[in-house]
Amino acid sequence: MGKNMSAFKRCTCCQSPWYTREDFLQDENTELIGYQANFCQLELGYFLFNHLICMSTLAIPAGMFKDLFAGPVFAQRLTGTEVCQGFCKDIRALEPCEEQCACAYVREIMQIIRKWPKEAQQLEKIAQG
Repeated sequence: MGKNMSAFKRCTCCQSPWYTREDFLQDENTELIGYQANFCQLELGYFLFNHLICMSTLAIPAGMFKDLFAGPVFAQRLTGTEVCQGFCKDIRALEPCEEQCACAYVREIMQIIRKWPKEAQQLEKIAQG
């Protein structure tokens, strides 16, 4: 990639660039560690990742991953109700939400990110033929 190409994300600590979202997600040195919710506008919340090379934490707006989810987005937010398990209030919780809550799709995006094939996994598949 050319140096003039803008990066999807640059590490705030070591300045390592990822030129595309796919580069970032497939990097075996990035790890999803949580979600910082913005309950007024869910897309303005942040997915939190550790960069395992320099051990810094990177925040990326959840809206940058919204297109990964093609399922239903529910209208009503159930945060704080008797059916809510409180995952979105726990910044480190990675579990999916089984309720028909407006926040549930963000939790599904987290599952997609967690299952994204990493570089080492892709190389193993190629080597296996």
